[in-house]
Amino acid sequence: MCSFRELFEKCLPAFNQLRTFERARTLALGVLSCVGRCTITGMVTASGAQFLDWSATYRLFKGSRMNMSKIFGCIRKEVVLTNGWEHPYIYAHMDDTLLRKRGKKIFGTGWMRDPLGPPFSSNFVWGQRFIQVSLSLLEKGVFGPSRAIPVDFTHCPPVKKPTKGADEQTTATFLQQHKKEKMSAVGLQRILSLREDLNADGFSNKKVVLSVDGSYTNETVIKKLPAGVELIGRIRKDAKLFSPAEVKINQRGRKPYFGRELPTPEQIRQSPEIPYQKIEAWAAGKKRVFEVKTLKNVRWRKSGERNLMLVIIRPVSYRLTKSSKLLYRNPAYLISTSQHIDIQLLVQAYIRRWEIEVGFRDQKTLIGCGQAQVREKTAVEKVPQFISACYAMILLAAHKSNEKNRSNFQELNGTKTQKEKELPQEIYSIV
Repeated sequence: MCSFRELFEKCLPAFNQLRTFERARTLALGVLSCVGRCTITGMVTASGAQFLDWSATYRLFKGSRMNMSKIFGCIRKEVVLTNGWEHPYIYAHMDDTLLRKRGKKIFGTGWMRDPLGPPFSSNFVWGQRFIQVSLSLLEKGVFGPSRAIPVDFTHCPPVKKPTKGADEQTTATFLQQHKKEKMSAVGLQRILSLREDLNADGFSNKKVVLSVDGSYTNETVIKKLPAGVELIGRIRKDAKLFSPAEVKINQRGRKPYFGRELPTPEQIRQSPEIPYQKIEAWAAGKKRVFEVKTLKNVRWRKSGERNLMLVIIRPVSYRLTKSSKLLYRNPAYLISTSQHIDIQLLVQAYIRRWEIEVGFRDQKTLIGCGQAQVREKTAVEKVPQFISACYAMILLAAHKSNEKNRSNFQELNGTKTQKEKELPQEIYSIV
């Protein structure tokens, strides 16, 4: 708890007044101890202020009393400094999530596709959409366990569609606004903001390796990536790829970007001409061997004149039981904007992308992100951001406590033996 308080006290510049900061700190402690639904009432009750006036607590999420960008900035800087200056890369992940709602008058809600629906039917649920950017907190080096720490949580409300009888000007305004506020466009803005914030924090020498899913591996994001950000994302197995165009002497007309058409990623995976190479990466609790194929100097219609690298991960075999037959998972077809980063680092960065999905589950089920019953625009955006920031500080505090206990254990017992090195991580954690 002491580490959590210390982390929250670093966010003091994000508040207009000292009493506002103290009220927010008390409410953050209520998030940790809230039982049941994590509403504002639940936070107040858990913090022991249920018999006091609640109006000031509700006003905390209105206006500019609390700057969530500065709070996430403190968390972002703490993650990078905890990883250490020796790491040349910052591993980031970006994905969107759905917060289910019931009220029809809540700002930013609408009918959205249910990600938990069956694959043969598209179900729709009423909810809100948020985009989250997380940074990997390395626990045992680059090729070891890590946790995804949220450093950005942005609300992406859907654009209200005009009625059938709307005039042309209203329809044109809707199309223009829909183009600016679609998920990939908002995701690009968060990437640009992340790079600018890291430069302002003094980390301009560190390159960001951003892992995304297929919804952000598109023309909107790839063509406008800022300098210092390399993207690795999923691509379709039947995508059309090309080689770079050949430069001809005294060529007239428009400069060509694409040369001859290459085989599709699925055909490259099945082709014996390109051999697999074995690499080691941390996945599912231990280091595992993966077989990958790479093809450099690849061009794609969605990337324009930028050269890409295709990465294909061979299907991993597994058994449900010791006596069951051998089963295989689906292969992974990835595209990377960098051709110079080590392939082992790229694959490890993409494997870490699953941590942001685990973070979504923990934020929704453990600390109740999205359960607050608020309607007003600012509160609808700030309450989930506040809970997500508290979740990030919990992870940072737990990591620092584990590191402190581990160092104390080593000082008391001297140099660790080989048997002590094999002890599980849980012995160093605190409850």
